[in-house]
Amino acid sequence: MTDPNPIRILAHADAVPLIRREITRRNVLGLAALGGAAALLAACTPGGGSSAGPQAQASGGALEDAVSVYTWGDYDSPDVVSGFTKTLGPKVSLDSYSSNEELIAKLVAAKGTSGYDIVVPTGVFIPQMIENGLLTKLNKDLIPNLSQLDPTSLGRAWDPQNEYSVCKAWGTTGFVYDKTVITRELSTWSDFFDAAKKEASGRTSMSDDPAGIVGSYFWANDLDWNTTDADALEAARTFLVQEVAPHISAFDSYPGTNAIPQGTQVLMQAWNGDARLGLLNSSEPDRWQWVLPGPVTELWMDNWAIAAGAPHPEAAHAFINYSLEPDNLALALDYIGYNVGGKDMEQAAKDAGMQLTDLIFFTDTQLATMKEQELNDSQTTRVEIWNEMKAAAGA
Repeated sequence: MTDPNPIRILAHADAVPLIRREITRRNVLGLAALGGAAALLAACTPGGGSSAGPQAQASGGALEDAVSVYTWGDYDSPDVVSGFTKTLGPKVSLDSYSSNEELIAKLVAAKGTSGYDIVVPTGVFIPQMIENGLLTKLNKDLIPNLSQLDPTSLGRAWDPQNEYSVCKAWGTTGFVYDKTVITRELSTWSDFFDAAKKEASGRTSMSDDPAGIVGSYFWANDLDWNTTDADALEAARTFLVQEVAPHISAFDSYPGTNAIPQGTQVLMQAWNGDARLGLLNSSEPDRWQWVLPGPVTELWMDNWAIAAGAPHPEAAHAFINYSLEPDNLALALDYIGYNVGGKDMEQAAKDAGMQLTDLIFFTDTQLATMKEQELNDSQTTRVEIWNEMKAAAGA
């Protein structure tokens, strides 16, 4: 690499294709996948996910000659991957999956013999993966670059001490609306639903994702969106299926790809990175307003973790540590267009000319409104609500 200050290459208006890569990551994160993964994990004997004998533990010894990474499609900067091999030696092989369910199925079937070193699960799945022996505890002494991560990216509910996982990238859910049609200011999830039933009726899309659809009801009412209470879930069902669904014209997890640039919808639920992509691709960016709605919304986070039975534990720790170096965090941010959890990256991104940084970096007040999802016994009901809503919609 010739640039002595890699953060200067952060994506800007001329580099939209770099951000587009990220849309492959958020496929099938919804509760249909959650339900399938939950069933897989429930079928395991706790602590029994790995039965390949004693696991090799990293102790700071010589690096092996290879490291294998099982991750989301097109989710790793080629410059970071090649730089690791050039700097430290081990050759990196990347294999991809399209959902957490696929990842978990692979690890469950392999019972510690998958051959993968590093995996990248979403936080909601990590407690059950730990319980079922699918992950190996990290030797944090070998990951000193944990100190390069912002405290808000550490100590999340699914792994409070970061014993098994480290932030790779994270995002949230909000919505975008057309200010030429909806002339009032929208700021909450209740506003979203009100506009969907009024100015944006028949021109509103919601994510094709049960987590966001069902979650939005609870977010609007400032209720625990992880509840298992049957009455609360039935209230969500009634509202979403009977009151909201008739006004929905599409279920689209990626409005940033077409709907925003082409102006085919007026109001669109969206992940922050995809909304940003749409605004950057729009010929009329001032027409659109992004909203991080209150009073509550979600936070999802993908995490570096080491698989049970990892054949190259020393190289795996070295790769995670290398990826957390500030220059390499900058390369990752440039490549995927979502927050990668590093300290003090916002000003550097702005100095580099990166646009719409308010859709990547959030204030402490905004972060306080973001709540993680939990995997629990309500998933089947939530998938039912999602299916019923789609059946009742005008889409």
